[in-house]
Amino acid sequence: MFNKWKVLPLVAVFLLLTTAAFADEIVSFKAGYQLLSPEGTLAGTLDGVGTEVDLEKDLNLDDSENVTAEIALKWGDSQFTFNYLPISFSGTGVMTRSIDFNGVTYNIGTSVKTDLDMDIYDVGYTYYLLNFDDLPTRFQLGLELAVKIADINISLNDQTLGLVESISVTAPIPTIGLRARIALADFIGVVGRVGYVEYDGNNFLDAEAQIEFSPIPMVGLYAGYRYFDLKIDEDDVFVETKFTGPFGGLLVRF
Repeated sequence: MFNKWKVLPLVAVFLLLTTAAFADEIVSFKAGYQLLSPEGTLAGTLDGVGTEVDLEKDLNLDDSENVTAEIALKWGDSQFTFNYLPISFSGTGVMTRSIDFNGVTYNIGTSVKTDLDMDIYDVGYTYYLLNFDDLPTRFQLGLELAVKIADINISLNDQTLGLVESISVTAPIPTIGLRARIALADFIGVVGRVGYVEYDGNNFLDAEAQIEFSPIPMVGLYAGYRYFDLKIDEDDVFVETKFTGPFGGLLVRF
């Protein structure tokens, strides 16, 4: 026979233990919008032959406007994060010189529409070497290890002949860096992070700084600035670019 007076103490003990075990755990979700401006060069080579073209001067690429998402789990001195950063640039330029792209020649005067799409999936782990979260001004500084998977697709469309040539590459990029957070009060904090790697002629630098504002304990806003410096030279794809710009959105913690 069910006896609630025997079950309720067990439930209370379970909730107490669960609360104690997860007292330092915070799950947060961010969804926002970012605006990035392109700078740099790219090339598609065939048998080692290809022309480096400038993203702005030759291809006339516009800014990238995309949504972003981040999920983070903080547990004690550890934090796990997953970021999804879609980046897409497009533009139409008139060739002022002949270029070779993946074995196809685009002559002077040709109108070329270019699409550069890059999806970055970022999985990271941070261990906070300094974690002063019980002071009036809270300070955290940690070592961050991350793996970024960059899925890149580049296509050039000859507007006169209707000829489209595309190349793509997927590159896993491990990075090591730092993450820091300073909470000036319960409702406002500053977050910064930087990650870097260099190997086999490739390199990747990812840095950002943002302000979090939470007038309501579980809901808030964030805004910041992001900087990417990427060089990938493999599988007949060469990309050497810098993407910079602001971002912002809504955050939820529970």
